[in-house]
Amino acid sequence: MQQPSTTIRLEPFTEADFSDLIRWIDTEEKLVTWSGSLFQFPLTDASLCWYIEETNVPFESTAFVYKPVLANGTCIGHISLGGLSWKNRSARISRVLVAPEFQGSGYCKPMMEALLAIGFGNLNLHRIELGVYAHNTAAIRCYESAGFRVEGIQRDVILKEDGSWWSRAEMSILQPEWVARQTP
Repeated sequence: MQQPSTTIRLEPFTEADFSDLIRWIDTEEKLVTWSGSLFQFPLTDASLCWYIEETNVPFESTAFVYKPVLANGTCIGHISLGGLSWKNRSARISRVLVAPEFQGSGYCKPMMEALLAIGFGNLNLHRIELGVYAHNTAAIRCYESAGFRVEGIQRDVILKEDGSWWSRAEMSILQPEWVARQTP
């Protein structure tokens, strides 16, 4: 697939990348923030093997799992596009993570832009959505800067061990909105 012209390129996430992700997600709270209830803590090679099965095959897969990489080859995180509905031309971004050593360095937006270029430009999707825990204001600001709009809040979707609840903001961007952002 053609990569967008940004400082970040997206490469398929493979077994060779498991150790980085396992190292970055070193607490249960980080795991829940990254994946909701999809995985159990701690992450393992076996659970990640399951996660990447049947991914990254253009126009056949319903999920694409990537590692964002800088020009010098340094992997700076993880991002996926899943839940593809070819009929409805829609998908959902999930499991976005900027590696701890790169957080706050401005890489979230280019990661999102690279994935949107694949989703809208290469896959011709019409709608891309995501969910983010409402207390993660830095991520929400990043997604808004990439063109996403908050559609609503799903209240109390995750019950924490301490009895508190996390709510989730649902956000989306449509292909015409993305196209309009491509022309200065």
